[in-house]
Amino acid sequence: MTVVRRPEELEPARRAVAIGTFDGVHRGHRRVLEAATAAAGLRPAVVTFDPHPRSFFGADVELLTTIERRLELLADAGIEDVLVLHFDSELAELSAEAFADTILRRTGAEVVAAGDGFRFGRGRAGDLGLLATLGFDVRRVPLVENVSSSHIRALLAAGDVGAAARLLGRPPEVEGTVVHGDHRGAALGFPTANLDVPAGLLVPALGIYAGEADGHRAAVSIGTNPHYGGGERRVEAFLLDCDCDLYGRRLVVELWEKLRDEAAFASESDLVEAIADDVRRTREARRPA
Repeated sequence: MTVVRRPEELEPARRAVAIGTFDGVHRGHRRVLEAATAAAGLRPAVVTFDPHPRSFFGADVELLTTIERRLELLADAGIEDVLVLHFDSELAELSAEAFADTILRRTGAEVVAAGDGFRFGRGRAGDLGLLATLGFDVRRVPLVENVSSSHIRALLAAGDVGAAARLLGRPPEVEGTVVHGDHRGAALGFPTANLDVPAGLLVPALGIYAGEADGHRAAVSIGTNPHYGGGERRVEAFLLDCDCDLYGRRLVVELWEKLRDEAAFASESDLVEAIADDVRRTREARRPA
């Protein structure tokens, strides 16, 4: 997949362009992507934005995916080209007509697909109807009921990873670079990969989860290590049957099921027993469809 930051960096081609922020690339987003990939004879492409437009205008938006992960998911959906537009004051001030001319036409867009209600341009003045009057073949994609990035954020904030998976069409994830921690897990017999999660990325509710990372089942702790009186939130994954050096690597961790809340225990042996039970349940967990 080709990724560019300016439309003139794209090779000339006739394209079907899906446009949107696509944070999470959830089931509703994939309907829009399918409308682009289904356009016969045209190269499927995406125009997306980074940072999130709502963040630029001052909203506190916790992202479901990093831009790196978003691009991976777009590639998985069959998109061949992505134009990532830096959302800044210059872009925000473009009129809807200027956006169509200087961005969409320069990508070679003939078909434009977007969710019903998509707005663009200064003051959100542009809509799909305007694009149709400007000569684009508009594919208006109905919204999927109850499927939105904001709804998924709320579910994850509550720790309901199962419901979030149903809206995403895949397990929710948390990602980061593996860094050194306190090495308590290794001392207990359960060495964990400690994630340095990028700023602005949503981290689900505190608790212990079953999931997967790097092809291995993983028991995942999101919490403050209350047994040791910790106060800083950490994301730690114990990869089952994995004798591997992960330090410095980017790790994407799927969350399949919340096993329990985090807790302080009467003794370290009680803690080890609880972790062992988490591992057992992780082996039995099923990946949500």
